[in-house]
Amino acid sequence: MISDATLLTLAGEYGTPLYVYDGDMVVEHFRALSGLIPHPRLRIHYALKANYNPALLALLRDAGACLDAVSPGEVHLALKLGFAKERIIFTANNLTDAEFEEVCSLGVLINIGSLSRLSKTAKRYPGLSICLRFNPDVVDGDNAKTMTGGDLTKFGILMEDLPQVLDIVRAGKLKVVGLHEHTGSGLQHTESVFRSMQNLMKLATPENFPDLKFMDFGGGFKVPYRPDEARVDYVAMGSEIDRLFREFEARYGRELAICFEPGKYMVAECGHLLTRVNTIKKNRTRVIAGCDSGFPQLIRPMLYDAYHQIDNLSNPEGTPAVYDICGNICETGDRFAEQRSMPEVREGDVLAIRNGGAYCFSMGGIYNMRAMPPEVVIASGEAKLVRPRVSNAELADRLLAECGMA
Repeated sequence: MISDATLLTLAGEYGTPLYVYDGDMVVEHFRALSGLIPHPRLRIHYALKANYNPALLALLRDAGACLDAVSPGEVHLALKLGFAKERIIFTANNLTDAEFEEVCSLGVLINIGSLSRLSKTAKRYPGLSICLRFNPDVVDGDNAKTMTGGDLTKFGILMEDLPQVLDIVRAGKLKVVGLHEHTGSGLQHTESVFRSMQNLMKLATPENFPDLKFMDFGGGFKVPYRPDEARVDYVAMGSEIDRLFREFEARYGRELAICFEPGKYMVAECGHLLTRVNTIKKNRTRVIAGCDSGFPQLIRPMLYDAYHQIDNLSNPEGTPAVYDICGNICETGDRFAEQRSMPEVREGDVLAIRNGGAYCFSMGGIYNMRAMPPEVVIASGEAKLVRPRVSNAELADRLLAECGMA
């Protein structure tokens, strides 16, 4: 773990707001998950959308991780970083024909999640090796907006549409080498993982899919965000996953690889967003601590009502009081926390917003024309600035240049 003293030093050296990532922790979580699911043909495909910082990706590349990509841009980034195309699965989601052809030209395996795209693929690319994404018909996740199973979601082919799938696959002589499902992000019940697996495995018979090389059961492994939140018993879960899959392999008649696509599990706890308090305002029933970051730089609380632990690094022993921790954006909802009890917050204090490694910088933007924070990665005891700060003038210059008005 990066010490709070180190975080304070980095805030002083590089300024705030600032993202700091523990690269060693990311690699440790990758290796830990590889050991928690004791199957000899396990493949871990890190969900690139969670955090695409190139320095973190390079550490995972060297550790042997595979990748789950969801856009052509992510595929290009992975290949430019030296990931072999065989280590990438691309999951299509409402792609244009041009995007689909772009990814096909790069030679990575495509995971198809609709009858429409499957039909187009059979006609345009007969004989292509593909993966198929099915809707597991299991609903779970930490927020309704991140639940990817069930009939309210846009993801995956319904299991009841299997006959149509098989007709299209056979007509196009497509080679289905993998089957995939993903239930949601931040799964609340380990039983959901088992039921999703079992539902997908029911479809995977040698008669339906004789060319299978792997089964991919998505990600969604949760980590604690609240101080009192218990950790999942991943040892017990991994053991049951292994048992279920070995039984499936026996029914299928040969050995297959088993894949998972963790994002949050791999990087959430490695990240910290450091922000400095610049305003203390008392509004009758509320005390507002205003800081130099805002929701475009960490949108999860505003978007999902997500909880992030916030610690006062400058005054950890201060007398507790209750605050709304607000940002610098012209939106009332621009709060990182509402009515949060924490040690006294003073103007000039540095706050650390925890679990900032997953779906924080990667979901960011420059609303109100405020640049995203710089990023520091600590690996092997060395802190490195991997994305420098962009000044206000530089941000304006970039916009003008992009519009041909520089």
